[in-house]
Amino acid sequence: MPGHAQLSIDNVVRECEEARSLGLGGVILFGLPESKDEQASGAYAADGIVQRALRAVRAEVPGLLLITDVCNCEYTSHGHCGVMVDGDVDNDRTLQWLARTAVSHAEAGAGVVAPSDMMDGRVAAIRTALDQAGFVKTAILAYAAKFASAFYGPFREAADSAPQFGDRRTYQMDPANGREALKEMQFDLEEGADMLMVKPAMPYLDLIRQARDRFDVPIAAYQVSGEYSMIMAAVERGWMDYERTMMETLTSIHRAGAGMILNYFAKDAAKLLS
Repeated sequence: MPGHAQLSIDNVVRECEEARSLGLGGVILFGLPESKDEQASGAYAADGIVQRALRAVRAEVPGLLLITDVCNCEYTSHGHCGVMVDGDVDNDRTLQWLARTAVSHAEAGAGVVAPSDMMDGRVAAIRTALDQAGFVKTAILAYAAKFASAFYGPFREAADSAPQFGDRRTYQMDPANGREALKEMQFDLEEGADMLMVKPAMPYLDLIRQARDRFDVPIAAYQVSGEYSMIMAAVERGWMDYERTMMETLTSIHRAGAGMILNYFAKDAAKLLS
């Protein structure tokens, strides 16, 4: 992923200072622990990498919106998003991990937590845990329609988070099933989600538009690593113009109905728009 790298906490602070100076709406933090285990303990540890980064950024870059990815795949030794029982993810037991992680992020300074695991019932579990811990104002950005996509490859390689066996199609969504995606969004809203996200973005512009038309909450879209890397590969070969392609794709996502776009072009796009 040209232009992107894993960052130490001091470099995350500098990156966030630049993001604020460019007028970006916020940042989302993903963590890569020094070691992984079957219990995803690095995800919810008080001194986990994301928790420490949150505290550092909150202290040095006040006023910047901090969102955190709430999942387990970067922290589990097997690369799946939940508790494994007899070779399958145990949905209900995984909810305990997710709720604990969300609370730990809120304690460290996250303004928004974003569960990306696609377990059933996770928004309700997180909302209940946050409220009980006193974080009633911490918002939930639900990855409500996250598809089992081929476009996640570059991120999984960078985070060493690809499943060591099987795949995630039992809990992520079938790319052909748009009606189920809309049902999942409705369920997440009923459980307490404040915002809904479609991931990936460009292959699912139709669902971004349908979500915008149907749900009266902020709609987000995630232009994921494969979308970015596909464009950059063409740019590096001289097949496409970088700035025009970047802005055209981001514009298409916004035009489809996304009020928030998580993407890897954000700093360069902000410079062009300033």
